[in-house]
Amino acid sequence: MSDGQAPANDGQALANDGQALANGEQALANGEQAPVGGERSDALAGLLAFVRRRVTGDYEVDEFGYDAELTDKVLLELLRPLYHRWFRAEALELKQVPRDGGALIVANHAGTLPVDALMLQVALHDEAGRALRLLGADLVYQLPMLSHLARKTGHTLACPEDADRLLRQGELVGVFPEGFKGVGKPFSERYKLQRFGRGGFVAAAIRAGVPIVPTAIVGSEEIYPKIGDLPALARLLGLPYLPITPFFPLLGPLGLVPLPSKWLIEFGEPIRTDDYDPAAADDPMLVFNLTDQIREVIQQLLDQLRLRRGHAFPPFL
Repeated sequence: MSDGQAPANDGQALANDGQALANGEQALANGEQAPVGGERSDALAGLLAFVRRRVTGDYEVDEFGYDAELTDKVLLELLRPLYHRWFRAEALELKQVPRDGGALIVANHAGTLPVDALMLQVALHDEAGRALRLLGADLVYQLPMLSHLARKTGHTLACPEDADRLLRQGELVGVFPEGFKGVGKPFSERYKLQRFGRGGFVAAAIRAGVPIVPTAIVGSEEIYPKIGDLPALARLLGLPYLPITPFFPLLGPLGLVPLPSKWLIEFGEPIRTDDYDPAAADDPMLVFNLTDQIREVIQQLLDQLRLRRGHAFPPFL
């Protein structure tokens, strides 16, 4: 009797298995479709909520004018394709960036237009989880629209008072000591650091007792190779320089499209300042020596990082 029932039981089990497989496939298909629809609904709901908050004014802005939500949802969202796809940027040694508390990011500046500042902001926000509060030149805040946008996205004037307040509030502050000398230098001087000014950033870090993180950015020098200048027109427009590149002004607005160089951003070992008395910030020799040390560290990082990267345009060379 048991022998006669075995084939029937086996057949029933096979049928049950087949049904279970069919049910599983259907469930899998439904499961794959549901998250897609859910994600779209969530994205739409998030967008509508964002718009509602902007219209009603239900959002936070700090004392410097920084709007964290606008920065993340709009500005950085526009910059991310440039960072990930166009420049294929990589952030290295992120462990050197303090997870919390005040710190000063000091980086080289290059590229004719300050695109490197924006890419550094994306890297730290998305990969280190920290908002970067950049210190900008006076020129930025003399232009009405640019000034408003800069403050909205966390930037502020490069002055000791603002830097000190931000650092003491535990913010991650970014500075480019080369200024226009670095970003506007000719292509023939690429990856050669310019003078670092009077070391005001070092004095600010000492007063606040925060670490200084030397940072090297490779890739920015090739996006707009500066091969000439139009000084008379630059003076007329009130600009520090008006560059000539292989494609600008020859190609007009098309010449403003940055070349797709490969970017690497490396964060060096932090240099502590909490061992110094705050009064040491007024010692010009100490500030000069520390400024020079940081400059040398960044130059070494640049040289090593440039060798590590190889060709600026790896897909084409």
